[in-house]
Amino acid sequence: MHHLSIRQLKEALLARDFSCEELARSHLERLVRIGAELNCLVSLTEEQALAEAREADRRLIRGDCPALNGIPVVHKDVFCTRGVRTSCGSRMLDNFVAPYDATVVERARRQGMVMLGKANMDEFAMGSSNENSFYGPVRNPWDRERVPGGSSGGSAAAVAARLVPAATGTDTGGSVRQPAALCGVTGIKPTYGRVSRYGLVAYASSLDQAGVFARSVEDAAFVLEAIAGYDERDSTSVDRPVENYVSALEEDAGPLRIGVAREFFGSGLDPAVGDAIEEALSHFERHGAGRRDISIPSLELAIPAYYVVAPAECSSNLSRYDGVRYGYRSAGARDIETLYKKSRSEGFGAEVKRRILVGTYALSSGYYDAYYLKAQKIRRLISAELREALREVDVIVGPTSPFTAFRLGERAGDPVTMYRCDVYTTAVNLAGLPAISLPAGFVHGLPVGLQIIGDHFSEARLLQIAHRFQSTSDWHQRVPAGCE
Repeated sequence: MHHLSIRQLKEALLARDFSCEELARSHLERLVRIGAELNCLVSLTEEQALAEAREADRRLIRGDCPALNGIPVVHKDVFCTRGVRTSCGSRMLDNFVAPYDATVVERARRQGMVMLGKANMDEFAMGSSNENSFYGPVRNPWDRERVPGGSSGGSAAAVAARLVPAATGTDTGGSVRQPAALCGVTGIKPTYGRVSRYGLVAYASSLDQAGVFARSVEDAAFVLEAIAGYDERDSTSVDRPVENYVSALEEDAGPLRIGVAREFFGSGLDPAVGDAIEEALSHFERHGAGRRDISIPSLELAIPAYYVVAPAECSSNLSRYDGVRYGYRSAGARDIETLYKKSRSEGFGAEVKRRILVGTYALSSGYYDAYYLKAQKIRRLISAELREALREVDVIVGPTSPFTAFRLGERAGDPVTMYRCDVYTTAVNLAGLPAISLPAGFVHGLPVGLQIIGDHFSEARLLQIAHRFQSTSDWHQRVPAGCE
């Protein structure tokens, strides 16, 4: 069952080849057996999953099945789930049980999806390697001594290891696309405002966006179509109809103009990764796409701008965790000031503290104009240059990550080097654009990701182009050893 696509699973369930409960039990068994080795889950919701699967079977009998009835899913542990711990990978929220569902969780359940558990992640979604979790690092299925990427590494690893057909994630600066690249799966980050952020525990509110991991573009289209759409509870949600992403995959995409930004191929790119991306670009050309070299000069400013804007917003969003209302509370406090200090110093990990300090400094009196305001101006410049480029081409194509998965601990002591992991992804978030990462080759047995960036609300076109690539390649069908 674990090798079947979502379309195949839907057809098999309707044909009664197996039940929703049998499907859930099969995936739960793999999550226990293989998932423990990868440390990709922080919560396994077995009883709830089986109850949801039985209800899905009853809907099958009644003949009133929603689109994804009985399809298993794992949610990143940054989405609130009613009655189930939502930890955000942090000691601070280790005992927090949300009283409501995030809109993403609610809509997935409404479409019949069965939640099997909550995926491990970098603490409060801050990281590029999934080594910052209170629950320990996630391991890459392709090499268990390497990172899966972050912050949604648990979701990516679970999909890559065939433990679940699809998983949700969040992308603030590349946290869906980068782990998708390092784990060899498909990961899409929609336009900012396309998927509701209600119930998504905030890191950087103007950048966070929910996304989807799946083995293929078609599987991702099924799930994105289920969770996308306007939500009046989210002030950043855009009131715009959701296209039929699955049906659009088979429509004639017409002539395709791909733009290749020369800034993506600088000195920081691993030459072997660059060769794999060039081969993917040639693949597009062999199948009728026109290639145009473009330049986006301000891309080199994306990392410094992002690492001012995101920490500034994080310092504000995380101020609510003070040891008083909910979450971790230090037992050794004698007064309110000590309670604040001890609860926050004990409850947050090193990377979260680092970003809070950077953000607080950038927002402080005397430094706001020099750092935060300037970063916002650069953000507008980057957005304008990307929009201008997308007037000349249909999509912008390049590497997702400058290198393949690195070894656990290899970059942990050098935060600046770690931040460079997101060099090709942060600009997309600063501009609020949609982008997708696809498997596009291997270097020394490790996956390489191809990133395709589209214009605002062009998800249908983006998925269509990505599906065209996967229809004539098989990189997305490769399975890590031990996960067959």
